Amino acid sequence: MYDQLLRKEATLAVIGLGYVGLPIALEFAKQLKVIGFDINAGRVAQMQQAIDPSGELEAKDFEGCDIAFTDSLEVLRQAQFYIVAVPTPIDEHAQPDLRPLLGASASVGKVLKKGDYVVFESTVYPGCTEEDCIPVMEKLSGLKFPNDFKVGYSPERINPGDKEHTLRRIVKVVSGNDAEALETVAKVYELVVDAGVHRASSIRVAEAAKIIENTQRDVNIALMNELSMIFDRMNINTYEVLEAAGTKWNFLKFSPGLVGGHCIGVDPYYLTYKAKELGYDAKVILSGRTTNDNMGAYIARKTVQMMIKKGKDVAKSRVLVMGATFKENVEDIRNSKVADVIQELKNFSVNVDIVDPHADSDELLHEYGFRLTANDDIRDDYDAVIVAVGHKPYAAKDEAYFQSITADNAVLVDIKGLYRGQMQELHYWSL
Repeated sequence: MYDQLLRKEATLAVIGLGYVGLPIALEFAKQLKVIGFDINAGRVAQMQQAIDPSGELEAKDFEGCDIAFTDSLEVLRQAQFYIVAVPTPIDEHAQPDLRPLLGASASVGKVLKKGDYVVFESTVYPGCTEEDCIPVMEKLSGLKFPNDFKVGYSPERINPGDKEHTLRRIVKVVSGNDAEALETVAKVYELVVDAGVHRASSIRVAEAAKIIENTQRDVNIALMNELSMIFDRMNINTYEVLEAAGTKWNFLKFSPGLVGGHCIGVDPYYLTYKAKELGYDAKVILSGRTTNDNMGAYIARKTVQMMIKKGKDVAKSRVLVMGATFKENVEDIRNSKVADVIQELKNFSVNVDIVDPHADSDELLHEYGFRLTANDDIRDDYDAVIVAVGHKPYAAKDEAYFQSITADNAVLVDIKGLYRGQMQELHYWSL
């Protein structure tokens, strides 16, 4: 299979062309013949015009790529090596939502041929590839695993907005259902990963490795958030504490903040779901999730308390929230915890305006029920400003700017600690 791909006698297909799938597809397309498949015809049309719907890549990134973008299963059928990179979200009950993954497995199953390879990149609980995805492909293809087709798992490590830790620069974990599959999958990924690959001993090990990467971060950030709430009661700045503690050689450097997005705020629930299915309640992981999920409401309540202390009539007050995406310098709003801040403020009858240089107002309305405020409509009498996301343009703001958009006795809430030590007159607070 590897040699056939190199000679372009076989075609590689990537199913799901979001922030993970598209960069992978384009990297492979610089050396191999590639089919980029997505069920969203509108997104496909954009990519055919060298436009990344996620806003992460530029037109030049499409240049020199042997790739055909399509939403047609008949075109997808021409491939022999499939990479599945679709989202794995959670539902409103914090349970794994496997519909995108199983839908992609069904699409592959409809076109799968004897001798083909299928590699999954989507984040899942250990066992999902073999227990949930393979049976779907077997049923729809009429083929039998592992005799008729090979399967691998190579968890994605794409970090939106990060131009340093790109696909080529980070070690890729790979796995296969047997030794032959493992070696083939490893050699294929070595074509596009300069940092090299790590061969996991099994698909389940690779699945578990991925899910604990983000679970570890989630639990550590939850600890920082809890410490922040404790230190706030002591009138101690958390960031100053972390700077001091960080001088020790083995101190792990995490910061408090809102934990959203489609990785850290989601992946731990896949692990706890599987653990519960096996009769174990994951107390530490779920405790961290609870802490992080409640941070938006905590920040909003703290803001309201400070406004009341400043003599503000909360029901008549107006707050500006700066930033609505799930993290800095990206367009992605999925699972943005800024929405929790805004909803809690509205629960107190606060009037809220929201701005963001990257987010799409229509997407925010569809997802969370609020629109962005136009820059021309930013007022000069806000009772509080919450800088919720550390977008690059916000880092350049100074006290004079915030004074120009606020009323007397206003409060500046700096979730990311961007302006620590810079505010002399405004009432300033950060986690």
